[in-house]
Amino acid sequence: MERVWSSRLRWRLRGAWLAPLVAVLVVVDGLLLTRLPIAGEGPDLVGGLLLAAFLNLVAVAALAPIGGLVVRTARPDLPGFVARDRVGVVLVLLLAAGLLGAGLVHREELERNHAAQADALERGRAWIGARDDRRADQFRRHVELADVVPIVDGSVYRVCVPSLRDADSAYCAVVDLDREAIRYAGAEPNAHFSTGTR
Repeated sequence: MERVWSSRLRWRLRGAWLAPLVAVLVVVDGLLLTRLPIAGEGPDLVGGLLLAAFLNLVAVAALAPIGGLVVRTARPDLPGFVARDRVGVVLVLLLAAGLLGAGLVHREELERNHAAQADALERGRAWIGARDDRRADQFRRHVELADVVPIVDGSVYRVCVPSLRDADSAYCAVVDLDREAIRYAGAEPNAHFSTGTR
C-alpha cells in the first residue's frame, strides 16, 4: 500500500505543473493582450486579464482532457491526470506564444495607424487654420485643441476643433490621406460623432 501511495505521489508531482503555470500565464497573457494587442487598440489591464483567464480556461478545461485521451492511447501506462496535465502545459504555452506572435504582427499595423492619425490631425489643423470663411474665425484661434477620430484606420480621419462657447458645436474636416483630400465635415463634435449621440 505504501509503495502504491509513493508511486501515486511521484506521478502527482510530475503532473503538477499545470496549475502554477496557468496562474503565471494568465497574468503574462493579460499583459501581452494589453501591451501587444492582437486587434484594434487592445483591452485595458482588467479586460486583458479576463480575456487571458477565459482563453486559458478553454485550453485547460475543454482541450486538455481531449488531448489527454489522445496521449493515453499512445502511452497507456501514463495516468490520466498526468496526460491531461502535460497536454494542458503544452496548450497554455502555445497560447502564450500565439498571443505574443499575433501581438508583434499587429504592432506594426498599430504603429502605422498611429502615425497616420498624427499626420491627419496635423493636416486637419492646418486646413481649418487656413480656412477663409466667417464660421471658421472663432475656431482658428484655438485650432491646437483639435481632436481626431478614425473613420477608416490608416486612411480616413475626422478632425474637429471644439467651440469654446458651445460644447455641442465644432468645426470639423474629413482628412482622406489616400486621396490627399480634405473637406468640411459639419459642426458635430467628435465626441457625439463617435458615439452616435447628440
